[in-house]
Amino acid sequence: QVQLVESGGGLVQPGGSLRLSCAASGSIFGFNTMGWYRQAPGKERDLVATITSGGTTNYADSVKGRFTISRDNPKNTVYLQMNSLKPEDAAVYYCLLERYGVNYWGKGTLVTVSP
Repeated sequence: QVQLVESGGGLVQPGGSLRLSCAASGSIFGFNTMGWYRQAPGKERDLVATITSGGTTNYADSVKGRFTISRDNPKNTVYLQMNSLKPEDAAVYYCLLERYGVNYWGKGTLVTVSP
């Protein structure tokens, strides 16, 4: 069993910043990939960024240069620093942990970008 708990969402003005956190617990030893996806109302869930336990990162083009993903392996926590937020970044952000082909999801945290 794997549990993922996200935090850090909220309301921010355009141009502002937020930092999301996701703490993982359970059977997560060994190599895994953690990351963030997001889903806006009426849209599909899309990749935001991922990071492997070795530190290799991958970003959606729409967030490159603005968002930074990082992880603290001893704490089993992944972070998403979001800067220069735009209204189109508003969505529910979901934490992902992928381990040996199995995906585990958090319940999501809402990010609202509005004046």
